Amino acid sequence: MAQKPSIPKGTRDFNPEQVAKRNYIFNTIRGAFESFGFQPIETPSFENSDTLMGKYGDEGDRLIFKILNSGDFYRSLRMDDAVTLHGLEKFYNYLDKSLNNDSGTFEDSIDYELKVGYENNEDYYRKIKDYIINIKEIDFSISLPLNDDFKNKSRKIILLRCARLFILDSKTHISKISEKALRYDLTVPFARYVVQHQNEIEFPFKRYQIQPVWRADRPQKGRFREFFQCDADVVGSKSLWQEVEFIQLYDSVFSALKLEGVTIKINNRKILSGIAEVIGASDKLIDFTVALDKLDKIGEEKVKEEMRSKGISEDGISRLQPLFTLSGSFESQIESLKDILNSSEEGKKGIEELSFINAAITELGLSTAKLQFDVTLARGLNYYTGAIFEVSAPEQVKMGSIGGGGRYDDLTGIFGMKDVSGVGISFGLDRIYLVLEELGLFPETVTKNVEVLFINFGDKEALFSLKAIKQLRAQGVNAELYPDAAKMKKQMNHANKRNIPFVVLVGDQEIESNTYTLKNMISGEQDKVSLEALVNLIK
Repeated sequence: MAQKPSIPKGTRDFNPEQVAKRNYIFNTIRGAFESFGFQPIETPSFENSDTLMGKYGDEGDRLIFKILNSGDFYRSLRMDDAVTLHGLEKFYNYLDKSLNNDSGTFEDSIDYELKVGYENNEDYYRKIKDYIINIKEIDFSISLPLNDDFKNKSRKIILLRCARLFILDSKTHISKISEKALRYDLTVPFARYVVQHQNEIEFPFKRYQIQPVWRADRPQKGRFREFFQCDADVVGSKSLWQEVEFIQLYDSVFSALKLEGVTIKINNRKILSGIAEVIGASDKLIDFTVALDKLDKIGEEKVKEEMRSKGISEDGISRLQPLFTLSGSFESQIESLKDILNSSEEGKKGIEELSFINAAITELGLSTAKLQFDVTLARGLNYYTGAIFEVSAPEQVKMGSIGGGGRYDDLTGIFGMKDVSGVGISFGLDRIYLVLEELGLFPETVTKNVEVLFINFGDKEALFSLKAIKQLRAQGVNAELYPDAAKMKKQMNHANKRNIPFVVLVGDQEIESNTYTLKNMISGEQDKVSLEALVNLIK
């Protein structure tokens, strides 16, 4: 029986028109990167796991695609490991035979099923049994190889997942299962690149990178498991003029794409740290900012509830009250923050940095984008140390962020290279594509493909046509010969279906007179022309 073709959820095929539109975005962004002095690099699709893990927070770590080690490695594991894959395999195989013994308590079932699965290893049996009985939280997002009949046996599914969690609980075992992972973003691999190649790099180093990344996320509109990022970073400079240039770079790209009304939101990690300090929650910075970041989604009261649940005091929450009503211009919001942060040196420094950036942008001006301060913006706090950026599409389009970035003063430090400051931004290609598509902003010329098709009447005519095609291509005209001497109607239909605007017919008369019959597929007009005239008419 033939296998039904399919692709994994969260991935996509792209037809010629879509690829052409994506290339239009790529080329626009690449052109802006190079005009601002950035140089291209590329890094591998997968990195060592320890390069990526722990750099994105707990949520980010869960979304990293791990790559299983190849080979029959598990049979060489020591017996004192938490559980061998060989033992787990026996357990899976046993449960998969689907016992009909559904009587007794849940613990009885555990005894019955696990003991058979581990009949030759009482120690493993006891360890897994204790783990299953004592476990308080089961991660039901873990996928398992279950057949259709087995999916409905909830008791066995729970046992399988508990056993799976028991396995994953052993860091030693995980390292032997997977030592590599698909890259989650381009920033951390870039930091690794800088450290590894530091003796070859001239600092400050301005690089751009356009490559795919992977995240084990739940697919939805504008969110995929495989997608491209377009990043630009500068390392080796603490100058705030880099932040100013990145705002100009965003404005340049979106203006070139005719995407007007984009909002570049900005905040500063130092401001968030200062607020946490003022309310006595410096040790709960992440909890505080994660809750604050939800203000526009769940509202003030729900945010306060979440903060209380994280141990933030009522006094601290009351001091935050001005933040919940913060509005107005960039300058007015900054002025309001000065009163809140007057006792925090860190917070004052953040205000100074944002004021500098805003003053410079006000003086320089933006073409189509607008700069907006957003005190709730808290992305990337595990490595951002200064400015934080997030770009929103025009209001008429419901879409998540289409870009983001920030300053990271110590990112390379995790790879042993201290005191190297960096700042960077990223463009979300796939979301930008969806926005341009929804707003009808792709130019008609983007999907321009073959401009002229030569009809094939036989080998003699085909050879004569290919001489002309060679000349046309040298002049920058996209031309091709229909490969088979098929019926003329079929070849004409082929040109129509591919929206090719011109066809050329070459027969005995044309070969004798060294001319070409050019037909306009839109108007229906056709004329005999010389090769020179043919080139001029099509170009």
